[in-house]
Amino acid sequence: MKKLLLLTLLLVLVLPLENQAQRKKSKNKSDQSISKDTKNKTPKYSDFVKDDTKTYEGLFKVHENKDSFLYEIPKSFFGKEMLLVTRIKDIPAGLGGGYVNAGSKINTQVIVWEQFKNRILLKVKSYNAVANDSLPIYKSVRANNLEPIIYAFDIKSQNADSTAVLVDVTKLFSTDVKAITGLPSFFRKNYKVRRLDASRSFINSIKSYPKNIEVVQDFTFEADAPPSNRSTNTITIRINQSMILLPENPMMPRIYDERVGYFSLGNVDYSSEALKADDKRYIRRWRLEPKDEAAYNRGELVEPKKPIIYYLDPATPKKLRKYIKQGVDDWQKVFETAGFKNAIMAKMPPTKEEDPEFSMEDVRYSSIRYVASTTRNAMGPSVSDPRSGEILESDIIWYHNHLRSYRNRYLLETGAANPSARTLDTPDDEIGDMMRMVIAHEVGHALGLPHNMAASFAYPTDSLRSGSFTQKNGIAATIMDYARYNYVAQPGDKNIRFIRQLGPYDHYSINWGYRKIQNVNKPEDEVITLNKWISEKADNPIYRFGGQRFDPSAQTEGIGNDQVKSSSYGIKNLKIVAKNLPNWTSNQTNNYDDLDELYGELLSVWGRYIGHVAGNIGGVYEFNKKPEQSGDVYVPVSKIKQKESLNWMLKNVFETQDWLLDKNILNKIDETGYTSKLGRYQDRGLSMLLNYRTLNRMIETEVIKDEFYSASDMVRDLRRGIFSETNSTKNVDIQRRNLQKSFIEKMSILMNDDLAKNTDISSIVRGELETLKYQLNTASKRAVNRITKYHYKDALVLVNNILNPKN
Repeated sequence: MKKLLLLTLLLVLVLPLENQAQRKKSKNKSDQSISKDTKNKTPKYSDFVKDDTKTYEGLFKVHENKDSFLYEIPKSFFGKEMLLVTRIKDIPAGLGGGYVNAGSKINTQVIVWEQFKNRILLKVKSYNAVANDSLPIYKSVRANNLEPIIYAFDIKSQNADSTAVLVDVTKLFSTDVKAITGLPSFFRKNYKVRRLDASRSFINSIKSYPKNIEVVQDFTFEADAPPSNRSTNTITIRINQSMILLPENPMMPRIYDERVGYFSLGNVDYSSEALKADDKRYIRRWRLEPKDEAAYNRGELVEPKKPIIYYLDPATPKKLRKYIKQGVDDWQKVFETAGFKNAIMAKMPPTKEEDPEFSMEDVRYSSIRYVASTTRNAMGPSVSDPRSGEILESDIIWYHNHLRSYRNRYLLETGAANPSARTLDTPDDEIGDMMRMVIAHEVGHALGLPHNMAASFAYPTDSLRSGSFTQKNGIAATIMDYARYNYVAQPGDKNIRFIRQLGPYDHYSINWGYRKIQNVNKPEDEVITLNKWISEKADNPIYRFGGQRFDPSAQTEGIGNDQVKSSSYGIKNLKIVAKNLPNWTSNQTNNYDDLDELYGELLSVWGRYIGHVAGNIGGVYEFNKKPEQSGDVYVPVSKIKQKESLNWMLKNVFETQDWLLDKNILNKIDETGYTSKLGRYQDRGLSMLLNYRTLNRMIETEVIKDEFYSASDMVRDLRRGIFSETNSTKNVDIQRRNLQKSFIEKMSILMNDDLAKNTDISSIVRGELETLKYQLNTASKRAVNRITKYHYKDALVLVNNILNPKN
């Protein structure tokens, strides 16, 4: 019995140990099996790149499977800088209120691909703050400008020789990644966007080229207030992502100077030995290098190593192609001033037979796109290297309906003096010349040149009535001004050029920005020569650069150096055009559509002439100078010119313009709204004068000028003119009644403006309203008609409410 108990006890102790050993042995076998299976299941290159996979060779290999896109990124590209440009490729109607077009850039950022352990990171690299990497402060700049990570990818596999990794980019481009979105936050807010609908969003295509990869995304967002097709609660937008390899060796930058107009980019350089970081700014320009540098240095014309070539969109109508080509080729003579011949040209793209690989999407090719759109616009955008300002490529965009705008303005602004403009069927050669000059203007932008609105002020107004002068010099010193037509020339003036053209400033600015300077190794070495070129031309207004703001000599659409005289000529012409508008439109077409459209645009032209003169009042000329140059930078407009301008406004704007209230037009195009059409422009004219900025500049002028047109005198003169009827028994017509109420409204706004409070402005407003109160009270007791009497009493109540608010 004891033996039996002992045996049982041994079995109890031994069996668990054996079971445990068996389990351990079994587990080891299982682990080995799992390890073996796992090893066998390690993803292979062939699991992703299959026989039916579409592969695009280029910067990276791009592999397209049924439901995914993969980048095969060479490891040698890790850390290489690339430019990621987000553009709107196609847009819904009304997006951005008409100020956003297909092709508009949404974002530009430098990116790098980096490996971190078993992941690939896509990071944004900023050039807002820089330092020489050999200096100790470089470490601090890096530490205080940590690069954000846009996306992190798992490495799917490697190629056969382990020189490249595979990452799946499908989610990056098919989900709503804010860093590369084509629908910025202000659009989302305005249109009440809720979310991206994944079921209606997809990658349209990804194509790889030698220096860039192009991604097209079709995104659909749910939105409560879309810009068009509101019943759908949907915004669908097509976005283009361009990833461009930046040059291995950046071009040497050219330092920006505000005295010569160039688009620019800047950064904060901590390499400076001064007591602060330097704000550095460089111009944007193409890299033009002479083929034969020795010949170039001898002053010979030399071809560049790589000319600027624009390829025309095959969709461009054949009859327009020669004008577009001329608009590009016109810049050849300009570049000769900088020492280059055949530096820029336009070509038709090669056929499939000539070059099956050619694509307008390839960053190596710049293009002029012809877009079938009702948008009336043209654009000259470009993509540049943020490290140096080098322009890498450009795609100029021409919208089909843009020529209609030019036809209309040609008729309205030159029709009085130019018989060939008095038609809806503008002659082909003239409409072609307009298109040629629009293209030349957009090419100027693509070369790095911004608008130079001061260039039209360089020519005397009366010279624009001379045939010999305009045929030689055009109507402005540069094509980069918005001086489209010669509206100054009068009936009877002979041999006038009515359409703009390139001018002397274009030669000057291209030479300044593109001429290669000998024996320099860094941007700072060029400054002495660049300054010398500016100093040589500094006293000639033809070579002045000026931007819009408060400067009346740098206004959009203006021509001539005397705005009062130019606008007087312009209105004189408009009166002739208005009288003949039905004969030139509806009488020819047997409908009123064109009459309606052109009358509306005629009011806009009148409004521009108003703006040119109003700019003188409280205006300050800006002359960009260095301390080594003589003269002031800011010069207020003279008292005489300001008073002359106000008198012009009282006569040509604030008096009722009966010539614009032509019954032969108004009762053909609308059943109502006649007074409001005119009133909008009169109201705008008042706003140009009665606002804080204008009045404050006039007040500040007292500090720097002995003789000045004071703000109090201007508001007094304005009040007297607008309420002149109160000094007589003259009845007030409907246009003037509305204008007088508008004046009171503007004064109320000024009285309640936080910036104007506790300044002379509030004192001036109160004083003038007190005087007006007396005028209205007296006038309401005179023998005037009933509506005038009611109007005076109503206006009196409005004034009292401003002076003595109830709350």
